[in-house]
Amino acid sequence: MLTLLFPPPTRLLATAAALLLSLAPARAADYLFSYFTNNGEDGLHLAWSTDGYTWAALNGGKSFLAPKVGKEKLMRDPCLLLGPDGTFRMVWTDSWSDKSIGYASSKDLLTWSEQTAVPVMATEPTARNCWAPEVDYDAKQGDYVIFWATTITGKFPETATPEDQAHESGYNHRIYRTTTRDFATFTPTQLFYEPGFNVIDATMLAANDRFWLIVKDETITPVPKKNLRLASSDSPEGPFTNLSAPFSPAGVWAEGPTALKVGDDYVVYYDMYRDHKYGAVRSRDLKAWEDVSARLHFPAGMRHGTALAVPHAVVEKLQALPGKS
Repeated sequence: MLTLLFPPPTRLLATAAALLLSLAPARAADYLFSYFTNNGEDGLHLAWSTDGYTWAALNGGKSFLAPKVGKEKLMRDPCLLLGPDGTFRMVWTDSWSDKSIGYASSKDLLTWSEQTAVPVMATEPTARNCWAPEVDYDAKQGDYVIFWATTITGKFPETATPEDQAHESGYNHRIYRTTTRDFATFTPTQLFYEPGFNVIDATMLAANDRFWLIVKDETITPVPKKNLRLASSDSPEGPFTNLSAPFSPAGVWAEGPTALKVGDDYVVYYDMYRDHKYGAVRSRDLKAWEDVSARLHFPAGMRHGTALAVPHAVVEKLQALPGKS
């Protein structure tokens, strides 16, 4: 009988595969997506991805952080930023009709600071809301820029047509901002972006040595816009100019954009809220865009949030939770 001097082929292949895996460098970074479900009443949800297209819910789809501040105690539109000090900073919509936004911080996304309601529009008596706040870091100035959408009753009457007001509950938003270095004291709120139309859901992308502000055009009449456009600046604190034509697919009502660099591509995700699903477009030059929505796989019920790159070690800890997906 012939005696085998080598392992059988299947075992040999398995051994070779294990050897290759052991020699492969550890993955440096993954992608994380903060989001909410339903009305935002149960708080922060997280999904992760290695390619930017297929996303899996973490913690078995359960919330990581319950909302505790704001008039309605919601956690909608959670924007997550990994700061230069290794701390995650998060801001969110804490109510449909309040003058504050929520804020909390964490080193590992598991243990969080005390939540605070930052009264960013307290000095505006007729401010109706503070929606979809975002936070970014200005390395040159050494401060954090926080911006959001607010309607101030009676302001910008030129775009408050009776038809638009009837369809949009009287909302006529512009983008406002404040800055901070310690999230304890804040500069006076000021107008951040005024494109000449009702605008919400601003988000920022750093690309090609510029800063790009992606916004949703909320115009409803005479023809609904509901699309995404972008403007640019040499500073995250503006001013932003050169507003582009719409780049989201024609006929799609898109909102809640967030942008991520995946390889050589810039991918902009958006909530297709009338279709109850997510879409995305990608570009390498921020001029020519390709619809890649068909490639996306997201957790069910996912709503407006933020995509960002994080160290792989962060995701490993989140995957170790008992309720991991």
